[in-house]
Amino acid sequence: MAGPELLFRGARVVDPAGGRDAVADVLVRDGVVAGVGPDAGSASAEVIDADGLVLAPGLVDVHTHLREPGFEHKETVETGTRAAAAGGYTAVAPMANTDPIADDASVIAEVRAAAARADLADVFPVGAITQGLEGETLAEIGAMVAAGVRVFSDDGRCVPTARILRNALTYARAFDDVVIAEHCEDASLSIGQQMHEGIVSYSLGLAGQPSAAEDAIVFRDLEVARLTGGRLHVCHLSTAGSVELVRRAKADGVRVTAEVTPHHLTFTDEDLRTYDTNRKVNPPLRSAEDRDALRAGIADGTIDVIATDHAPHAVEEKEAEFDRAPHGTIGLETALAVALTELVVPGHVDLPRAIEALSTTPARLLGARDHGGPIEPGRPANLVVFDPAEPWAVEPPFVSKSRNSAFIGRTLTGRVRYTVRRGELTVSEGKATR
Repeated sequence: MAGPELLFRGARVVDPAGGRDAVADVLVRDGVVAGVGPDAGSASAEVIDADGLVLAPGLVDVHTHLREPGFEHKETVETGTRAAAAGGYTAVAPMANTDPIADDASVIAEVRAAAARADLADVFPVGAITQGLEGETLAEIGAMVAAGVRVFSDDGRCVPTARILRNALTYARAFDDVVIAEHCEDASLSIGQQMHEGIVSYSLGLAGQPSAAEDAIVFRDLEVARLTGGRLHVCHLSTAGSVELVRRAKADGVRVTAEVTPHHLTFTDEDLRTYDTNRKVNPPLRSAEDRDALRAGIADGTIDVIATDHAPHAVEEKEAEFDRAPHGTIGLETALAVALTELVVPGHVDLPRAIEALSTTPARLLGARDHGGPIEPGRPANLVVFDPAEPWAVEPPFVSKSRNSAFIGRTLTGRVRYTVRRGELTVSEGKATR
């Protein structure tokens, strides 16, 4: 059901899909954008003063973990989508590594049903590439495509052989715009890894994962994508070598897209000297040179998407010794502010490019046609409104069920004020509406 008639007055409208970056009024009525411009007003509308605020397409996350079914002690579809709304997201794509694994249409339906009950964000479940994530036999990709799945990934595990990946990419070509998303990690080079292999890991006495563990698989996967002509998406790039491999493959016409996380755009392995388990992630935080290459990759378009890899864990799991704690950080509530703080404010990218990577391009990748803009009359009103200059300190509690944020203690710039999903406010004045 559509919410009240809303008029956002005097916002800076940043809409990469529509080619707009200008101050305008935006009227929302009956779940859609009813007008954009100086004459968009309505006598019956609730007026929201958006002077100094940015209005953009709602954010879209192509890589998140909602943990349901099977790991509801970490997160649920309801708590995860509530956290998404708090962070300005109107659509998210949860990964398949649940219990049971989302390798058939019945689990996809279960996740969608939970999302419909929560009614806080549109959810586009990702299907598994292989049955049970075991890397041996293709999952029921055709049945899941028929159920509306667009992206397939064994995230958390790399497809172990080029043969299986070739089969997946070839099969996916039978469908329109189906994407195979790969977790690029050579498991044989990652046994027992706690962090990036380098001077810091040696000094801390922790087992490291070399950059080659990622680079080798990215190279393999790009060559298989070149062979098959299938659509490959490379998850959470973390190395300078991988960025350069993707850059060259794109120049050669390989059908590849890539993503990077906010935490890899921010931290380095030096940030693990305090043994902060909230910064223990996979792929690991790497060197300053790698981080800078990732930033450059976003700036020049080599990396298409900023994705959270939101990975909630129970408090007691993350408060274990460093070598026993699981990998992962939550990120839905901080991603926009991190992008502003680490990319836009220092001048690495402009605001339209950041919104493109957080909303427009991921919506296109997911086939989420109602998201990502353009912001124009008749389009579904999936929007975020934020203060681009408001500073805030990241501290628990979070809207997420978990609190394992790598950004605890950091001051970020940029705060979500309103999130609008299909014309309804899910966040108003920075607070959840229900």
